Amino acid sequence: MKYTYYPGCSLETSSKSYSDSALAVSELLGVELIELEDWNCCGATVYLSYEELISFTLCARNLALAEKYDRDIAVPCSSCYTSLKKTSSYIQENAELRDKISQALQTANLKYKGKVEIKHLLEVYVNDVGLDGIKSSVKRELKGLKVAPYYGCQIVRPAHGFDDPENPTSLDKLTEALGATPVYYPNKTSCCGSSLVATNEELAFRMQRDLLLCAAQNGAEVIITVCPLCHMALDAYQKKVGKMYGFNFKIPVLHFTQLMGLAFGVSSKKLGIKTGLVPLNKALSVYI
Repeated sequence: MKYTYYPGCSLETSSKSYSDSALAVSELLGVELIELEDWNCCGATVYLSYEELISFTLCARNLALAEKYDRDIAVPCSSCYTSLKKTSSYIQENAELRDKISQALQTANLKYKGKVEIKHLLEVYVNDVGLDGIKSSVKRELKGLKVAPYYGCQIVRPAHGFDDPENPTSLDKLTEALGATPVYYPNKTSCCGSSLVATNEELAFRMQRDLLLCAAQNGAEVIITVCPLCHMALDAYQKKVGKMYGFNFKIPVLHFTQLMGLAFGVSSKKLGIKTGLVPLNKALSVYI
């Protein structure tokens, strides 16, 4: 299976371990990720709310480039995924917007016809590879490991997405396929507040406290994420959030591809497991 791979800015810098683990896992699953040549930043959701037309045009350029190839585009970052999906949808539904973006693309000799299918990497693994294919790649079951599957607020929000927007289950099913146990996690689609840290730290940390507290109260030994921004919010700020609210949180946060890699027998160094700021606990250390 071949896909055009749009890594996004975060996976090139602060979340390199997400990219490394995604590439390692994909190779074992027979998924070939071919990086999109000359891709640009998607503008993310923050820029989309500030300068909509330019943000849509940035995303449309990526989609026009990807459309040159006869394959779907795989996206690991939930913000990028949402931005690209939203752009594609709006272009098809809004003739005026479509004309303005088309004019901008023409200056670079590009044209977007709306034919490329945009998939989150989780969707590629669960729906295209399939749970049976994932199970057959497991070399060491993560039996007994209690996992909080955190989807975040963006991956399930695009209309007609690949999972239920209120009660998604794809990440839960993936966790079970690895032999681990997904815990009850009612906050699994709540926002992590990552984009608020710079403007309203108190609110952002309160949102992160609720996510961490929910995971802790339901016995989670690790949290897995599908978004680099969610990962950063829960990992980088966990100690500060705990100190602010009087909790001693010590819950490691992994990219879901890192958890897959552990089950597939990939070395922890190759997966970047120890690059997180929250130290590994006993429950995870046995698989390192």
